[in-house]
Amino acid sequence: MIRTPLAVALLGFALAACSPQDPQQATSSALAESVLLPAYSSWNQANQQLASSAQALCNGSQDLSGARQTLLTTIGSWATLQPLLVGPLAEGNRAWQVQFWPDKKNLVQRQVETLLKNKPQLGQADLDKASVVVQGLTAYEYVLFDAAIDLNQAPQKNRYCPLLIAIGEHQSKLSGEILAQWQAEDGMAAQLKQFPNNRYAEAPEAVGELLRAQVSAIDGLKKKLGTALGRQSKGQPQPYQAEFWRSNASLVSLAASLASAERVWLGSNNDGIKALLGSDQAELSQRLDAQYSATRQQLAAIQRPLGELLGEEAGRQQLNAFYDSLDQLHRLQESELAKTLGIQLGFNAHDGD
Repeated sequence: MIRTPLAVALLGFALAACSPQDPQQATSSALAESVLLPAYSSWNQANQQLASSAQALCNGSQDLSGARQTLLTTIGSWATLQPLLVGPLAEGNRAWQVQFWPDKKNLVQRQVETLLKNKPQLGQADLDKASVVVQGLTAYEYVLFDAAIDLNQAPQKNRYCPLLIAIGEHQSKLSGEILAQWQAEDGMAAQLKQFPNNRYAEAPEAVGELLRAQVSAIDGLKKKLGTALGRQSKGQPQPYQAEFWRSNASLVSLAASLASAERVWLGSNNDGIKALLGSDQAELSQRLDAQYSATRQQLAAIQRPLGELLGEEAGRQQLNAFYDSLDQLHRLQESELAKTLGIQLGFNAHDGD
């Protein structure tokens, strides 16, 4: 059969369309669509609910218990983003606007009280121009959970409500802007799917950044737990250095981050980082699966708040065992997995802390 040049060209396009997608591009695209984008969308929804909750608490249509639960939901959605910090939220110090940690000198309390003393009629513009210390969830948690503040008392409620409302609006606006940058036609999600683009020349660069964010987050979990355990202070526990210690949400936050890191590994349909390992690397894949499972089960077995466990020897032993499991998971991914995939991780946000 004689083929015309046009027929040959059309056949070439058809074969290209049917050819299997590059594995690295497939992984990056799948994670963007089914893991990262849904997490950023959920975070934005949680922040919208937080803003509504602040208004409801302050106008008397929601009680303190309901407001606290809304904050805990928001904390969980934020923790889920920790292994997914690539793109807009990882740039321009935006993450500091969401959470200030570690708070080694109780800056949150001091700066909140100073701000309200100087701005008793606090407005949105006042907060937006203020320090990141008072703009995020840590300051919101201080107002809702600190033992010295009773929002059931009208004078206290009148004092702190403008701040709660302003923080809720600030977080809602921030997450809305970030989500829009993910969903834009040439936004972050698109840049993780089609290459080359303004951010990545090729798919392996994107996969490398996704793995770096995930590994850095696991290292961050070790730092958060290790700081509270006193691993950087000669074994002396530091319960007030734990994240979200006032609301006893430290371990809940950690669990949400760990689950999110595992989703990057597995993907939503066996299409995560794990899919890049070949059959000749099955042993490493199995060890990582087993380590995720063991670490997750160890955390699930911890049934009491972090602060209580830090106060007794048996509790600290349980937490240290969990830390060691996290450390094994971190090392497996940082060294063996990255090396196998040919990814240079370099320095991360927690180096030198």
